[in-house]
Amino acid sequence: MRTHEKVLARIESDLAAGRWTLGERLPAERALAEELGVSRPSVREAIRILEAMGIIRTAVGSGPDAGAVVVDRPAAGLGAAVRLHVASGTLPVHDVVATRAALETWAVREAAGRAAQGVPDGGPPTAGEASVPGALAEAQRLVRAMADPGLGTEEFVRLDQDFHLEIVRQAGNQLVEAILTGLRSAVSSYVVRGVGGLPDWPGTARRLCSEHDEILDAVASGDPDRAERATQAHIWGFYRETGLAPDVELTAGG
Repeated sequence: MRTHEKVLARIESDLAAGRWTLGERLPAERALAEELGVSRPSVREAIRILEAMGIIRTAVGSGPDAGAVVVDRPAAGLGAAVRLHVASGTLPVHDVVATRAALETWAVREAAGRAAQGVPDGGPPTAGEASVPGALAEAQRLVRAMADPGLGTEEFVRLDQDFHLEIVRQAGNQLVEAILTGLRSAVSSYVVRGVGGLPDWPGTARRLCSEHDEILDAVASGDPDRAERATQAHIWGFYRETGLAPDVELTAGG
């Protein structure tokens, strides 16, 4: 085991033991090096790795904001790793889409099930819109924003991803949310690429908005089966249309 790996193992052990908690500052490099009996460059390398993984945040200088602080950004490391592997060709786009579809269809089923157990408190619906629970109000706002015909493609894609993650958030599984948040940058890169090759983007945008409405309504109505079918068809339908996944066959659920 290399020296910086020993530092990582020790920090992991201390985090697991509760020695350091979220928001707490790690000891200075010099103090860590002396405590662990290693060189400061080894500590510095371990800190850089932890920052890339989204475990800590560092700030240079002096004062209350300086040094390394324990944070919780699991999606940061996941996103960077997936994006680089997709760029290198190690991870095929199809595999990333399949992973997203598997996790997201599970999440919408869970979100719909949770909505079915609650009482909608979003107030009376406006004309042409279903009432949604208050927890889904942000998802509904994003659906409305995407319906703007003057929206640029990159902004549409950003709002689209915000919408999907907002629905996923309602499932209440932090790891699934972190993985899909981490996949976001990788997904965005080939979604934008796929959009650029479409002959009728305004028509596709209108269809996607309609599908978002269907997903939101299914979740808000507490209908897990319909939510899963709508999400499955929505994800794979787009990738077939763009030619990124031309030979995909939907599963029985889609």
